[in-house]
Amino acid sequence: MNQLAENSLETRNVHVAFGGIHALSGVDITIKTGMVQGLIGPNGAGKTTLVNVLSGFQKPTRGNVVLNGKDVSGDGPQKLARAGVGRSFQAARLFQDMSVEQNLMTAAIGTGLNKADAIIRSREILDWMGLGHHGAVLGGALSYGDERRISIARALALHPKFLLLDEPASGMNAEESQNLMSIIRAIPAHFNCGVLLIEHNMEVIMGVCEHVYVVDGGRSLANGTPQEVQDNPDVRRAYLGEEDAAA
Repeated sequence: MNQLAENSLETRNVHVAFGGIHALSGVDITIKTGMVQGLIGPNGAGKTTLVNVLSGFQKPTRGNVVLNGKDVSGDGPQKLARAGVGRSFQAARLFQDMSVEQNLMTAAIGTGLNKADAIIRSREILDWMGLGHHGAVLGGALSYGDERRISIARALALHPKFLLLDEPASGMNAEESQNLMSIIRAIPAHFNCGVLLIEHNMEVIMGVCEHVYVVDGGRSLANGTPQEVQDNPDVRRAYLGEEDAAA
């Protein structure tokens, strides 16, 4: 097994069909540890379906999901989470009647930690994110921005090798987005993991990602550095339309 395979989460020629509707058609993506990569595309492009495939919530109709060189295409979300794949959701999905610390502890205990070690891990993550003062606050009492940040903290409590963030900046104001960008940039080095960021906010994508994948209509459209993707005429057409892209 080569070094890349030992430190990557991949889709290989992945297809997902719902009846006659093809949500994904032959998508290839490789997430590497130690870096932040982006996934962008117009509404309905297949981004969330791809994240569901990578995290085990959706089984591919055809193709493979490969984690550290091993085919995990049939593995469900619990098994993949234990193997090192963590994710956040577009909706935060926190336990509303549990404290923030308890929300993180639940995730940490799910990885096999005892209660004492789960408390330590949870508090370390919250302190690192500057959210330690929220530990005793109920999930249902958080502001919108804090709720989204806590959902990332809870995903980190799974001790992932690959962290999938599904539109974490959605609904955030400019100051909250800047704070989030600082956190995301620092995650790979601090937690020794790779990050895939799915986001509509292009300022966030261009500001934190080293490599960006683009999907459109369920197909791979382009990939490269943020600047290469931004300058790609096919990407501009997908977002802006033919006439606007030409202009």
